[in-house]
Amino acid sequence: MRSSGNFRIALRIAGAALSATLLAPASVVAQEPIRVGAFLAATGPASFLGDPEQKTLEMYVERLNAAGGVLGRKLQLFAYDSGGDAEKARTFTKRLIEQDKVDVIVGGSTTGETMAAVPLVEQAQVPFISLAGAVVIIEPVKKWVFKTPHTDRMACEKIFTDMNARKLSKLALISGAGGFDRSLRAQCLAVAPKFGIEIVADESYGAADTDMTAQLTKIKSVPGVQAVMNCGFGQGPAIVTRNYRQIGLTLPLYQSHGVASKEYVKLSGGAAEAVRLPAAALLVGHLLADNDPQKSVVVDYKRDYEERFKSDVSTFGGHAYDGLMIAIEAIKRAGSSDRAKVRDEIEKTKGYVGTGGVVNMSPTDHMGLDLTAFRMLEIRNGDWVLVQ
Repeated sequence: MRSSGNFRIALRIAGAALSATLLAPASVVAQEPIRVGAFLAATGPASFLGDPEQKTLEMYVERLNAAGGVLGRKLQLFAYDSGGDAEKARTFTKRLIEQDKVDVIVGGSTTGETMAAVPLVEQAQVPFISLAGAVVIIEPVKKWVFKTPHTDRMACEKIFTDMNARKLSKLALISGAGGFDRSLRAQCLAVAPKFGIEIVADESYGAADTDMTAQLTKIKSVPGVQAVMNCGFGQGPAIVTRNYRQIGLTLPLYQSHGVASKEYVKLSGGAAEAVRLPAAALLVGHLLADNDPQKSVVVDYKRDYEERFKSDVSTFGGHAYDGLMIAIEAIKRAGSSDRAKVRDEIEKTKGYVGTGGVVNMSPTDHMGLDLTAFRMLEIRNGDWVLVQ
């Protein structure tokens, strides 16, 4: 009898709850959270990208909620660790769309993960702001896909502009095997003639390689080579940098924004001295002029991140900050978390000052950054110096 009585009580409670829900005013129903999805390489070989990205998203979702949320609604973050694996990224994207029913996705630490997710977000019509680098993410334009980092093509153009200023024209390439690495190499080969740069050597290494001495020795023997560029990210560039010095190469060495964190400097040790790379202003915020529109943004983000996590800031966490804030501003302008309305407002982003630069998107540009958003940095005494 007691069991039957409990069952009747449970039914009455459930019925009362259902009636309350049905009779609730629209203002109460509207308090559903705004669901933000993310899949990030928080662990694995690309964790130097995904870990600061996840920490950034968690910190700012928490801060926004503490300040009252967005449109009077709390944010709910659904973040999954893809480990940099494209198949996992595809699985988690499907989960974010079908089970978590997110309103927007901010994530995709690597190009491979991002491109695995693209067909799913396009089909489901979910706005997606990628945190990966390759230009293929936004060219050709995909209606529901955007990105915050500078592209690999821009990295080539910034490096070649610097080479022109240093009167260097003969370049050797050494490239990794990842999606970003291959795309960066292809973009550099494509735009080199525009800058009068001749590619005089073109070597490569595998993802599991732990010594690139053989490839670098070949480059060293090439007549007339004036500079070397490494197309890669992860531990590969640090190995290249150490081997570079070990075999006595003294030519200017360029890396890409794929290594724009202190982790690369630590892994490379003293061998990183004088290496140049294009990167976001975030790494040198304290060196920016007081009237630089980015200064307050990057200085504040750096302070907040380093105080919270007791670790060096990286441009990768900055990409996540920009992605989240661009999405939040779009939701505010839309006055809704409706996916189509949010997508339209992301595309209309103008004058957003972020860690990566001043963003001006359009129907033909789903990134919104130009070459002025890149700063050329040099590593000196284990720290970043602003070259231009």
